[in-house]
Amino acid sequence: MLMNTHEARLDALRKQLAKDGLDGFVIPISDEHMSEYVGAYAQRLGWLTGFGGSAGTAVVLADKAAIFVDGRYTLQVREQVDGRLYDYEAVPQTSVAAWLGENAPHGSRIGYDGWLHGRGWVQATERALAARGATPVPVKANPVDAVWADRPAPSAAIAVPHADAFAGQSVAEKRGAVAEWLAVRGLDAAVISALDSVAWLLNIRGSDVDSTPVALSYVIAHADGTADLFIASEKVTPDLVAHLGNAVRVAPRDAFVPALQALAGKQVAVDPDRAVAAIFATLEQAGATTVALTDPTVLPKAQKNPVEQAGHRAAQARDGAAVSRFLHWLEVTAPHGGQTELSAAAALLAEREKTGALRDLSFDTISAAGPNGASPHYKVDEQSNRLIEPGSVYLVDSGGQYLDGTTDITRTVWVGPGTPPAEVKDRFTRVLKGHIALAQAVFPQGTSGAQLDSFARQFLWAAGLDYAHGTGHGVGSFLSVHEGPQRIAKSRGGQAGTEQELLAGMILSNEPGYYKAGEYGIRIENLVLVEDRRIAGAEGAFLGFETLTFVPIDRTLVDTALLTPAEREWWNGYHAQVQAIVGPQLDGADLAWLTEACAPL
Repeated sequence: MLMNTHEARLDALRKQLAKDGLDGFVIPISDEHMSEYVGAYAQRLGWLTGFGGSAGTAVVLADKAAIFVDGRYTLQVREQVDGRLYDYEAVPQTSVAAWLGENAPHGSRIGYDGWLHGRGWVQATERALAARGATPVPVKANPVDAVWADRPAPSAAIAVPHADAFAGQSVAEKRGAVAEWLAVRGLDAAVISALDSVAWLLNIRGSDVDSTPVALSYVIAHADGTADLFIASEKVTPDLVAHLGNAVRVAPRDAFVPALQALAGKQVAVDPDRAVAAIFATLEQAGATTVALTDPTVLPKAQKNPVEQAGHRAAQARDGAAVSRFLHWLEVTAPHGGQTELSAAAALLAEREKTGALRDLSFDTISAAGPNGASPHYKVDEQSNRLIEPGSVYLVDSGGQYLDGTTDITRTVWVGPGTPPAEVKDRFTRVLKGHIALAQAVFPQGTSGAQLDSFARQFLWAAGLDYAHGTGHGVGSFLSVHEGPQRIAKSRGGQAGTEQELLAGMILSNEPGYYKAGEYGIRIENLVLVEDRRIAGAEGAFLGFETLTFVPIDRTLVDTALLTPAEREWWNGYHAQVQAIVGPQLDGADLAWLTEACAPL
């Protein structure tokens, strides 16, 4: 029987926990690869609670439950998750481990799925529970799956080769680099379990996860340059086998655990930030020695080679024309009323599809009218769909997946008629000033994203304002729109990515924002490429950013009195580039609109 209410699902899970001899269970948004975006089969938290965000965790005890989200989802979680069933907990102000340390019954057994959590999480939870005489218990079968009767099966879509013409480097070259990395460290093998790492290393792509072109699979890379790919047999084609070559052995996905066990006596590199706890446990129980090291593909993947950089520029130019056509459409139609968040998202998708090159969206479009824009990661559906009202702020954050690049852009616009309130213009201009400051930043080699974050926040801070999300995330090359290890964000106790040195070739977003609950949201986002910056007389190596995204920014929302001459110069220079790059792709009324939008301040 289907359980159609979240209360019924929670009750069924509690009964299953009692049957399994557990006093509680932890349910993250995760899969066996610690992915940010997961396939439908792994959406356990959404099924159980109704939460639709991309990051969050629930803890279910016999008499209470809580859901943990960060600042991006403060509003969304309250709209989607029943507060009668779950307490709302904010991360990083608290954590699952800390909450369990205060709420788990003394002597209790708290279950977790070792294929959905990292080893560090397990260790932190063990320490927190020890103070209460409680124990974390790795389950053999996930109890959510036992009560989720209509749980979807994992995708059976085929894996496809990603041509060297887009990758810029062959599979053999990448395997050789990993083999050299292993040899230098005296290691026998490396487990590559992150889906985008597997995709990058073997130049394969798939469609197993919405918006991220990856195939569910694992790789064990060996010091002799060979590799084993573990992937469901229905996903393998003769083209894929030919592409991989003789040095890559292909085995069924369920052969992965026996292959780990066969590494007994070997020195094996495993990334604690990207490999689940069960991989460490399987290796160590078999007698292998695990060496905790960052996945050797992570930095090479993040530092785009010249072919990938050129591909990104082409994808951004194509995407910029599509978004510009959409913004013209919006400016013409929205002031008359009748458009909604869903109709606008559909119109934007249609413009991207007109390119003939779109493979997928890079994430679900954030189409947010008025107060919905105050939720940074708002996701529109039929229930939340809101009219885009004349005389209001509309925010659209979107991106496309193309063979030559992944895009991500946010624009905030004023929907006429009338003029924006002074407060809205002030907030928008402070966000713009922060965006410009980061875009123009020049910094010495060795600088981390955390050290640059305040460049974007300073003008908001001066007015006693801030935003509760990072300023920039890494972006892949026809891969994940959120790619590590680089990140621009406040440093919070070594939070992943914030201490990573920015290196030439990395692509990041530049996206400061401001959000007023119940009223509106503002964000301006372009992608930028870290590049070498030559400075006459410089004492050392310096870096800066090349802007990659070219779409007009809404001048209606700008309080020009707040801009310095240098900021006006940036604005005019940026829009001259928009005209030069996007203009040749437009004609007629679209071109006329662009020309007006790009006129100097």
